Amino acid sequence: MVVRHRMPIVVLLHALSFALALLAAFALAYNFRRFHVWLVDLFVPLLVLTVPIKLLVFWGSGQYRGSWRYVGLRDLLGVTSSALTGSFVLLSAYFILENLWLKLFGTRLVDREGVLNQSVFLLDWFATVGLISAARVLVRLYHEEMRPGPVSDLKRVLIIGAQDTGEALLREILRMQDARYVCVGFLDDEVAQLHGRIHGVEVLGRTEEVSDLCAELKVDEVFIALPHATPKNIRALVERCRGLGVQFRTVPPMADVIAGRIQVSQVREVDITDLLGREPVWLDLDKIGAQLRGRRILVTGAGGSIGSEMCRQVARFQPERLILVEQAENNLFEIDRELRRTFPGVCVIPYIADIVDRARLAGILRREKPSVVFHAAAHKHVPMMEVNPGEAVKNNIGGTMCVADVAAEAGVERVVMISTDKAVNPTSVMGCSKRVAEMYVQGLSERARTQFVTVRFGNVLGSSGSVVPIFKQQIAEGGPVTVTHAEMTRYFMTIPEASQLVLQAGTMGQGGEIYVLHMGEPVKIVDLARDMITLSGLRPGVDIEIAFVGTRPGEKLYEELAHEGEHVGDTSHPKIGIWKHRVQDWNAICTGIERLLALADSDDNGQVKTLLHAMVPEYTPDLAGASPTPTGASPAPAPPSQRAASTARK
Repeated sequence: MVVRHRMPIVVLLHALSFALALLAAFALAYNFRRFHVWLVDLFVPLLVLTVPIKLLVFWGSGQYRGSWRYVGLRDLLGVTSSALTGSFVLLSAYFILENLWLKLFGTRLVDREGVLNQSVFLLDWFATVGLISAARVLVRLYHEEMRPGPVSDLKRVLIIGAQDTGEALLREILRMQDARYVCVGFLDDEVAQLHGRIHGVEVLGRTEEVSDLCAELKVDEVFIALPHATPKNIRALVERCRGLGVQFRTVPPMADVIAGRIQVSQVREVDITDLLGREPVWLDLDKIGAQLRGRRILVTGAGGSIGSEMCRQVARFQPERLILVEQAENNLFEIDRELRRTFPGVCVIPYIADIVDRARLAGILRREKPSVVFHAAAHKHVPMMEVNPGEAVKNNIGGTMCVADVAAEAGVERVVMISTDKAVNPTSVMGCSKRVAEMYVQGLSERARTQFVTVRFGNVLGSSGSVVPIFKQQIAEGGPVTVTHAEMTRYFMTIPEASQLVLQAGTMGQGGEIYVLHMGEPVKIVDLARDMITLSGLRPGVDIEIAFVGTRPGEKLYEELAHEGEHVGDTSHPKIGIWKHRVQDWNAICTGIERLLALADSDDNGQVKTLLHAMVPEYTPDLAGASPTPTGASPAPAPPSQRAASTARK
């Protein structure tokens, strides 16, 4: 009933407040005396004039629509302004009516005895502001202070950042209808904030004291209210609290804060991407838009981690058609549905097709006539390709060959192939197969009108089958988290960042170039495991064990960005380099690929690896891992749910 009839109730409360304010003004003006003089002859006539005028003024200024539960300083300023306007209108109406009545009838309308103390109008304004503001503040205090349940049931939180964002976050915590948190303090590096209080909560110290205070105050969660905090800052905070069992949450980006009030429901858990991510990617939107907007774009592997993100990024530029090619039906269904929902103005065309099916690809390209092809389809898992090298040859080499040949025949303007840093001095079948694919694309670029560009980067965070989701699963299962080697390091990049830089690199060059994305600093996998355990509110080595299971066939401890004796040059983009590659013998490349494809379906995995070595001399095959390990053999590889994946691609 209260919600349904809120407006009449609010208007009635305002009317009563206006009447009480006027009554208080008269009482103060006459020092609570001479009631017989002013109560009937002065107060009642002015009341009839005051209440309608103020009701109309407050209605016109929107004072009945705001939520009293969230009242703030801006709302109180609005009340003050409306009350001032109402008093001005009331005073003007009073003098106009008094003078008009005096001229017409020779007597006063209200103050017939001439005893009205005109300070009543000023006092009435003060009383109106006080009563209306007090009513709003009391409603807010009720919602913020009347907490259900015992305080012991609430989670104890520490807010890092005593600036505007932290203050807004605390306000939201205080007025939550179902209390879940109690804020025990703030931390901030600003000297002026130290030991001050915000809504009664003290700024206890600097951020470097976070671990000591978390232990002393038995903190359950740390809220990072620093919208501009860098991954380095967040990592430092997490590392200081390692072993305390504290969970971390962070506020939305500043753009979301500006768009609306911070809500606790929007405060999300700190993710590993917050620790390993980098600064936002700068993109030349004009160049990318000129290549994509209003044109037909085709993406292979459109349902994979990288391929699906490529589709999202491309769709932002409003292509004429976005053609999706994917052999996995469920993945294609999901990305097709998402794109149609998120980008209703983009024409999305899904095709179930395998990139090794030349006839099917040729039919699609003849029908759709794309201008640009992003080739993201590939087999990516290093251990799987070690025991199935023929499939790596068929998909990564033969599939790329089909895509490149068909695109050249169809007159596609540009093909952007997505490759991997594992193609550099490869130690695995997967990396070597991608290197051979690079060689073929480069060679074809010199012989076709189509411009072929290759973009090479390292692991992407959170892709299907990669180390991050595997670690999450192992932590959820109670451990252990399995790491192959204590010194294993990898370069990491977020999926959106990698996809955006692929778009940017695709606008560069004249064909035949291999672009390398700058991956930042390498990260130890064991540190990644410790960070993820800490972010889960658990203690590495205590709540969750870390087990070292040994490197797997094809893996190397350190990834490389360029071959020995060669280097990566600069481009116009600070995060994109160009690899100075060697000239390859085209005939040798074609002959080698033909021999590889002829052996792809054979059972001679060792021979396939030997031929790969012949094409890429820096690759040293692991012939001991040429065949799958039989069930029951010793030693057996760790099951997928208990080991870290080696790469993130597609």
